[in-house]
Amino acid sequence: MLESLQNEQVKLVVSLQRRKVREETQLYVIEGWRFVEDAVLRNAPIKKVYVSLKREQPEWQSLFEGLVARNIPFEEADERVLRKMSATEEPQGILAVVHQTKYAWSDVHIDKKSVLLILDGIQDPGNLGTILRTALAAGVRYVCLTAGTVDVYNPKVLRSTMGALFSLVLLSGLSPDDVMNFCQKQGLRVLVGDTEGQSLYRTDLSAGPFALVVGNEGNGPSLMFRSPDVQRVTIPMAQEVESLNVGIATGILLYDMVRQRDFL
Repeated sequence: MLESLQNEQVKLVVSLQRRKVREETQLYVIEGWRFVEDAVLRNAPIKKVYVSLKREQPEWQSLFEGLVARNIPFEEADERVLRKMSATEEPQGILAVVHQTKYAWSDVHIDKKSVLLILDGIQDPGNLGTILRTALAAGVRYVCLTAGTVDVYNPKVLRSTMGALFSLVLLSGLSPDDVMNFCQKQGLRVLVGDTEGQSLYRTDLSAGPFALVVGNEGNGPSLMFRSPDVQRVTIPMAQEVESLNVGIATGILLYDMVRQRDFL
C-alpha cells in the first residue's frame, strides 16, 4: 500500500497539476470511478491506477477485472495520500495517470459526412470540456485546437469532458494558417460562428464535408478565419440578447448540422 506523502509516485502525480510538467512528461491525471472506468472501456493508454479500498465500492470488482484483462498496473493507496494527489475538493478514492495521445494531420480522414471542429483560442476550461463532450455526442470525430487554447489536459477541462477525450482525434497547438491550408486541400466548406453572419436557419448544411470554427469567448476568431473563404453563420436571438455562451452556441451549430444531414 502507498502510505507516504513523500513517495516519488505521489510527488509525480501532484506535479501533473501543472501544465509544464504535463508537457514534459506527456502524462495527465484523471479522477473518479466513472472517469477511470470509461478510460478502461475506451482503451485509453493508462500508465497506472491508484485506489483506496477503505470504503467498499460496488464498481471495484468490474473495474478490477478490466484492469487485469488489460494488464494495467494498479496500487492501493491510503486515503490521505489520495487526497494529496487529487485536484478535487471531494476525491472519490480513485485516480489514474494516463499517457497523452498525440495525433497528426495524417490521422484525420475526411469523407462527405465529416465535420472538423476548430476551436480557436477558447480560454475557459469548462467551456472547452463542454464543447468536446457535445461534439462527440453530435457525431464529431476530429477537433483542432489552435495555439492559445486552454490545455486540453487541464483538470477542469478533463472533468467537463466526462470521458469524451478518449474518443476524439485531437490536434492541438496549431496555427490558423495550417488549419486553413488543410481545409482547402481537403475541400472542406469552412463556416465560422459570427453575430453578423447569415442566419443559421437559412443556411444549407445538408451537404458536406464541413469545418466549423468557434472563436475566443471575448475576441472571436483569428483574422485568418474571417477571410472571404469562410462563411459566417449566426444564431438568431430574440429579446435583444447579444450573444450566447460559446459552449451553448457550438452545440446549437453542431446539432443543426446533424438535423439537416440526419447523421445519427
